[in-house]
Amino acid sequence: MPQVLEFADVVVRRNARNIIDHIDWIVEDDQRWVVLGPNGAGKTTILQLAATLLHPTSGAVDVLDERLGRTDVFELRPRIGFASSAMARRVPAEETVLNVVLTAAYSVLGRWRESYESVDEERARGVLEQWQLEHLAERTFGTLSDGEQKRVQIARAVMTDPELLLLDEPSASLDLGAREELLGLLGRFAQSPTTPAMVMVTHHVEEIPRGFTHVLLLREGRVVARGPLAEALTAESLTETFGMPVVLREEDGRFAARA
Repeated sequence: MPQVLEFADVVVRRNARNIIDHIDWIVEDDQRWVVLGPNGAGKTTILQLAATLLHPTSGAVDVLDERLGRTDVFELRPRIGFASSAMARRVPAEETVLNVVLTAAYSVLGRWRESYESVDEERARGVLEQWQLEHLAERTFGTLSDGEQKRVQIARAVMTDPELLLLDEPSASLDLGAREELLGLLGRFAQSPTTPAMVMVTHHVEEIPRGFTHVLLLREGRVVARGPLAEALTAESLTETFGMPVVLREEDGRFAARA
């Protein structure tokens, strides 16, 4: 299968410390990866590299067959969908939901003087419907609940039909109902054959949607385990990742863990 992401001996060093420590990793175009690990493990740094927002200190990162440091990242970024809490904080609170999604076509946050064709608005409204947001199209972003804002971020990320979709803790801070609603939508999206490769960061195995295929476990910037969920996500690998004895349970494609 074609590769959409490849890390080769990647190191990210800050203040004489390796945040990412000699990581090798490949993501193929039909795979949906979850990245798990404790705080400070390097999960967000991994996404920043994949999103071309950060360059490695050493090693090579190839994104969509382009080598970071040898390509124009401003031409590459429109091919990548990225949803994160940091992005949400930059969305103007008074912007309508429709415009938050629509402006992804120009990679801007907030309508200004750019013009859109009817096909762009049709695409935006279709994406809103896909993520069960069509009834909120004219609402302002700042009036939405956390769960609604999370879904708007993902809708914006898929607006441009990306070749790689990156999600940074999409269900963090959500209540049980909002979390399960979002995970259900993500699960259906992940299982569609037309969905791009996906990489999702989370802290909890309970937040892995159905349809995800692979896991990357990190601790202190190093890989503990990687590979298909059925092989790499085990009580033993989680115990090593989080530094305490962990019991893992799987039921109907969902996971639960406890110490």
